[in-house]
Amino acid sequence: GYAVQAYWTTKWDFDLHDDDLFWCTADIGWITGHTYNCYGPLMNGVTFLIYEGAPDYPAPDRWWQIIEKYGVTVFYTAPTAIRMLMKLGDEWVKKHDLSTLRILGTVGEPINEEAWLWYFNVVGGGRCPIIDTWWQTETGATLINSLPGIGPFIPTVAGRPFPGTKFTILTEDGKPTGIGEGGYLVQMSPFAPGMFRTIYKDPERFKRQYFSVYGEKIYYTGDGAYIYDEIGNIRITGRVDDVMKVAGHRLSTAEVENAIAQHPAVVESAVVSAPHDIKGEVPVAFVVLKPGYKPTSELEAELKRQVDKVIGPIARPSRIIFVDDLPKTRSGKIMRRILKALLRNQPIGDTTTLMNPESVQMLKEKVGYKETQ
Repeated sequence: GYAVQAYWTTKWDFDLHDDDLFWCTADIGWITGHTYNCYGPLMNGVTFLIYEGAPDYPAPDRWWQIIEKYGVTVFYTAPTAIRMLMKLGDEWVKKHDLSTLRILGTVGEPINEEAWLWYFNVVGGGRCPIIDTWWQTETGATLINSLPGIGPFIPTVAGRPFPGTKFTILTEDGKPTGIGEGGYLVQMSPFAPGMFRTIYKDPERFKRQYFSVYGEKIYYTGDGAYIYDEIGNIRITGRVDDVMKVAGHRLSTAEVENAIAQHPAVVESAVVSAPHDIKGEVPVAFVVLKPGYKPTSELEAELKRQVDKVIGPIARPSRIIFVDDLPKTRSGKIMRRILKALLRNQPIGDTTTLMNPESVQMLKEKVGYKETQ
């Protein structure tokens, strides 16, 4: 089953042919590396590139240099990496001829609109479709995205279920949502062939986590989403455990991050909840600025007004913490659990998978973290 899904998603998502050179930047130890740096390309007989090293060393144009040198045609990476490279400036991209690129992909988390547009216009030259893939370790391979030649390719919108699979969005009480109405993303039967069948030595946890919320015939993804339009395109809003309850209102951290990212000074942000005596929880934003901008109280006020304008005052961050970097895994995901633990003075937990473990100490100082005994 896994092999079938790995083969067909690699072939159709990236429209791969004999003369393509495919580069997925994921670490081989992660599921994205398994499926799209190993099994998928090999089963399709595709030439693919594996790189071990940092995206910005020895210079910030390392990735663009590799794409130009080897003639990469299909490029698949994470939104966090895109935002990091965007922060370094367009000039590093423009030093190189990236005309061999014909398809771009993203994986790992919802991509904000500014990063999507930069990826499309600066890296892809305004000509490469962006395949914004949604999937999970548990699904084995991609399951929701637009396909090359079909589209549509809409910033922040993943697309439709992969052919042969069925997804819907349900309310808390299990009713289908309408267009634009937020809810919980679920997979209906028939399930994709690459899905987990159990959890090793813990089958009861498998049932409890994935097949109990809406019954044993509906797979609960744990992600929030909504139907974007009449043809069924889906926008992923992020993990349900990344949903805050502020004074009785449910807010997705991804929506707040997207609002902040629309400000011209911001390259990247991560929003997590912090406990509040009256409201229950409030948003706190960790913000990375573009070169040339300095953290000021005026800029903090501007960013809060930006959230008010895009979402409303209920989503306004109670605090904005300007930082140089955010803790990320080697596959490019922001480790929001670390940020949440820092705000709550809770144990940080394992940091061995971080690409930049030094960021944690800097963050401790920024938030006034007190080590727990």
